[in-house]
Amino acid sequence: MIRVAAVGDIHLGPGSEGTLRPAFDRLAEQADLLLLAGDLTRHGTAEEGEVVAGEVAGLGVPVVAVLGNHDYQSDQEAEVGAALDRAGVTVLEGEGTVLRIGGVSVGVAGTKGFGGGFAGRSGGEFGEPVMKDFIRYTRRCADGLRESLTMLREADCAVRIALTHYAPVPDTLAGEPLEIYPFLGSYLLAEAIDEGGADLAVHGHAHMGTEHGMTSAGTRVRNVAQPVIGRAYAVYHLPVPAGSAAGNAAGDGGARAGAGRVAAH
Repeated sequence: MIRVAAVGDIHLGPGSEGTLRPAFDRLAEQADLLLLAGDLTRHGTAEEGEVVAGEVAGLGVPVVAVLGNHDYQSDQEAEVGAALDRAGVTVLEGEGTVLRIGGVSVGVAGTKGFGGGFAGRSGGEFGEPVMKDFIRYTRRCADGLRESLTMLREADCAVRIALTHYAPVPDTLAGEPLEIYPFLGSYLLAEAIDEGGADLAVHGHAHMGTEHGMTSAGTRVRNVAQPVIGRAYAVYHLPVPAGSAAGNAAGDGGARAGAGRVAAH
């Protein structure tokens, strides 16, 4: 069994140092890895990125992140990502990473994603150039997620997780105003998850949403925005497929470490 801790929308900045660290210090007792689902900062400044890095450095488990819209606000997303990288966090955008956890290969594919809406009520690549650009950007994010998940499957990862900031399904938006659904996620992300194949999809962004959802193909989706889960992080348990080579090594207590990264583009 792989124990996945996840949280998004923690919105840290100067003055919030130590907010999550006491809970994170106990993380290794409860989980095998930590996923950060974007909006880690308030306004996406380098200074705020350093605060986040201080909260998640040296936790004793691998930490994988995607950035969110807040992390892009000040056009310093590269600096935010660099601060996290220095703290040992793997930041993904259209990429996947392979972790070895207790002898099990766990793959995480990540993208921020973007909006556009959901089946029957979504934007399309038609009309003004800015509208076309909007949907094409979402499609590029989804394509990167699909390709990364496919690569992780081909790499024989026993467990595969899709990590985004924007929502792939409307289920986990329940509680948000219907009018803003197109700005909270896109069905293109769900299509990528189902086509690429994942055991779990994790996202944030929808502060007033609902934790539990599912894609049309049956992939579990979890909204881990901190206002939704109401705690420092949620933990989900993923079984290792019986009979897999990785599954035979599960539970051996081996070291947890990143074993590589795969890029979709």
